[in-house]
Amino acid sequence: MPYQKKYLELLSKEFPTVQAVSTELINLSAILNLPKGTEVFITDLHGEYDAFNHYLKNASGIIKEKIELLFSDLSEKKRNQIAFFIYYPTDMLNKYKTLLDKDKYKVLIKNQLFYMVRLAKNIVSKYTKSKVSKTLPNEFSYIIQELVYESRSHEDKSKYYDAIINAIFKTKRENKFILQLSRFIRALAIDQLHIVGDIFDRGPKPHLIMEKLLRMKNVDIQWGNHDIAFIGASCGSNVMIANVIRIAARYNNLDTFEDGYGINLIPLARLAEKYYRNDPCKEFYPKDSSNINNLEDLSFIARIHKAISIIQFKLEGEVIKRNPTFDLDDRLLLDKLDFNKNQIKISNQYFDLLDSNFPTIDKKNPYRLNKEEQEVINHLNQLFLHNEMLQSHARYVIEKGGLYLLYNYNLLFHAALPLTNDGSFAQVEINGSKYSGKALFDHFDKKVRTAYYNRYDSLNGDKDVFLYLWQGKYSPLFGKSAMRTFERYFIGDKKTHREDKNPYYKYREKEDVLKRIYQEFGLDYKKSKIINGHVPLDITKGEQVVLANKHVYTIDGGMSKQYADKTNIGGYSLISDSHAYFLVSHERFDTYKKLIEKEEDIITVTRSEELNKSRTYIYDTNKGEELKSQINDLFELLNAYRSGDIHVFQDK
Repeated sequence: MPYQKKYLELLSKEFPTVQAVSTELINLSAILNLPKGTEVFITDLHGEYDAFNHYLKNASGIIKEKIELLFSDLSEKKRNQIAFFIYYPTDMLNKYKTLLDKDKYKVLIKNQLFYMVRLAKNIVSKYTKSKVSKTLPNEFSYIIQELVYESRSHEDKSKYYDAIINAIFKTKRENKFILQLSRFIRALAIDQLHIVGDIFDRGPKPHLIMEKLLRMKNVDIQWGNHDIAFIGASCGSNVMIANVIRIAARYNNLDTFEDGYGINLIPLARLAEKYYRNDPCKEFYPKDSSNINNLEDLSFIARIHKAISIIQFKLEGEVIKRNPTFDLDDRLLLDKLDFNKNQIKISNQYFDLLDSNFPTIDKKNPYRLNKEEQEVINHLNQLFLHNEMLQSHARYVIEKGGLYLLYNYNLLFHAALPLTNDGSFAQVEINGSKYSGKALFDHFDKKVRTAYYNRYDSLNGDKDVFLYLWQGKYSPLFGKSAMRTFERYFIGDKKTHREDKNPYYKYREKEDVLKRIYQEFGLDYKKSKIINGHVPLDITKGEQVVLANKHVYTIDGGMSKQYADKTNIGGYSLISDSHAYFLVSHERFDTYKKLIEKEEDIITVTRSEELNKSRTYIYDTNKGEELKSQINDLFELLNAYRSGDIHVFQDK
């Protein structure tokens, strides 16, 4: 077949000789028989950089677990010390340099190096030398390889090994070596990190999380509703720009944009001061005001919060009106305001307003931005579109992310597969076509990407999809019947705040419905799992996290401090290694300095353990399927070389 021959000719440029092909075949065949790498699933980070950074450093408890196994003869205090030298090497070196005299410090560091090398030996055992070498720091690559691959059992080798350690001290490189070795251990402890949505919003430092992720390669992201708002804002969707700033104001995190991304909010602040200076804006006080020193600062944030909220409601109206198939007409509320009675009419019922000061709303055209509002949103639009740091983060989330992921036969998505009340797949009409199930995910995924890659086109209609994904009835990222943002701000009657969950949350425990979902995505019901986030659950309160006979894991434990009143814990990690699945709950994170002071990690408790019937190897994974395909192609190329159908490639 001509196409097959063309492909083999292209492949021959990478493997130009029989020897090169044979070597790669041997290498790939060996890799197939290595144990599956450790996967960690985590979700709903919500800007909590310090907690997330700690979970990366301790590999969600994996490193401590290995230390417990390898050094069971040591005291708990000593094992904790070993762990913290790996988590926070610089801080620990500084700590003990102050506490100990020179000789005791040297003994401590020398012993620590031996412990770390032994741990590194254990961790690299499931990887090829090639993968290990790619992770090694350039400065100490040769030394680390010698230490982790050489045995100390033979007397000569033991002397050689000890000589390397002593030389590190003589050259005064022990601190730098510990730093690099700790990074090497942390990098290999997790083979693949899955973030099942919601990096952004609520917490103060999503930009720092993104800077951390930019330096990592073994990451995938399943977009959450708050991620999609960030992507939409980066695409220049005005309604999403207003939305992310509103949420930042609501949680007192405007510094995320002003200091983190360098977004100038002064024009918005001026607008707020002009129209709301004498407005108490009490309904718009931020959720967390613990770091606000005085009432004036509190009121200032509240005014900004109200100003951007009104802008958002107006912009939502524009998008809803030009997209009738979104079925969001119930969100058109500004034209239902009765300015004389200070009430609003919803579903033929009048409700009193908690706040009836709307100086920028034109009664005749309530969804039209006034001149200053339009100038503010135009200003913000350009800042978001042309902010280098923000755009680099959005590009990473796009390239590493998607609405769902099939990985090692598991299905990962953030919130819900939209279902109707009878448990069937919900159909959504978009541009005259109807989509449901996997096709709905795929269509929305494509729309997000086209919106992003055409973000500088002011006529790009795909940007409207972000509003639907944020709050549409059948959005896979929202998972509720409606978003009652306006009602929560302006109406005291709680019944207007109700947001019903999509039937997915009821039916995902029904075997017949689950089997249809599995079939829709080509999953094996006997061994595959669905992994979600989005809804904070607390197993310490008896809430079920592992559902449907371990077919569904819902792993949002409320990492955000804003959920402290809902969950006693600070998040979950789901860990899948070659032996088992572990669901680990984490205590709420305070500060890493307090942890270092006590040298006691936040307690991690394994609440669910599912042992594999047999150890999982790479040939059992989706990576293994890719490698098997590559092996088949290489055998085809090898046969073509030997038959003379393809000549040995020579670069002219």
